[in-house]
Amino acid sequence: MILFKTIDALQNHLHKQKNKGYILGFIPTMGALHNGHLSLISFSKSTCDITICSIFVNPTQFNDSKDFEKYPNTIENDIRLLEQAQCDILFLPSTKEMYPDGTALTSHYQLGFLETILEGKFRPNHFQGVCQIVHKLLDIVEPDTLFLGQKDYQQCMVIQQLIALTGIKTQLIIGETLRENSGLAMSSRNMRLTDEDKQKAITIYQSLQYIKQHCNHQLPSVLTEKITERLLENGFEKVDYVAICNANTLEALTEISSNTPKVALIAAFLNDVRLIDNLLLNNAS
Repeated sequence: MILFKTIDALQNHLHKQKNKGYILGFIPTMGALHNGHLSLISFSKSTCDITICSIFVNPTQFNDSKDFEKYPNTIENDIRLLEQAQCDILFLPSTKEMYPDGTALTSHYQLGFLETILEGKFRPNHFQGVCQIVHKLLDIVEPDTLFLGQKDYQQCMVIQQLIALTGIKTQLIIGETLRENSGLAMSSRNMRLTDEDKQKAITIYQSLQYIKQHCNHQLPSVLTEKITERLLENGFEKVDYVAICNANTLEALTEISSNTPKVALIAAFLNDVRLIDNLLLNNAS
């Protein structure tokens, strides 16, 4: 694996690879890597000639400075995992490299409805920060394919819209959410949970499964209220949302139709750690 810390050095190398006709796959991360990230590396390696991973904890997408400060830093282990996964290139830039003129948001992306709901509602300017850094990274790497995980369901939709808005010639492929044996979605934030917290956190996945089992028989409003109460009873100190939405638009559903693609989404705080998860409701599994 080759490690690059500067944009110029990375681009010089990638341009040579592109000139050889190689297909580039790209996985942007904020580090604290786990098997979910590694599954995307494997996905890229199976379909692309060269796989690039970036690690950059982007300050502009954190609407809570304390959350930014607490974000796990495990770079030595991350490098070891990437080498074991046979990732070809790691881009590891500094904040100064990515934001030479400071971290103020300089562009506004027209995200419309997506920015007003769920994550957009509870994390003001979060998606603007996400779009700014992903736009920068895509301009730098110019990948043929971008790989993201389904756990960040709304973010995947935002990035798809970013690609459409900018006309970037990159295909987005979304990998399924990887889970612990307990059902807990793999996440870098899980590193901040105690073993006791992780047992409580399983309630999120169990709740999503409950919604899937009962969504054809109970109104969404009844289900979301019931699940909110369950989360609070099981140790979560705050629930940002429990939502049942159209899987293509994220518009909240007031009633269920078997023909409508559906997704359930949850965001809740456990011991000051904000956890998110989702589950497609039309799938058999």
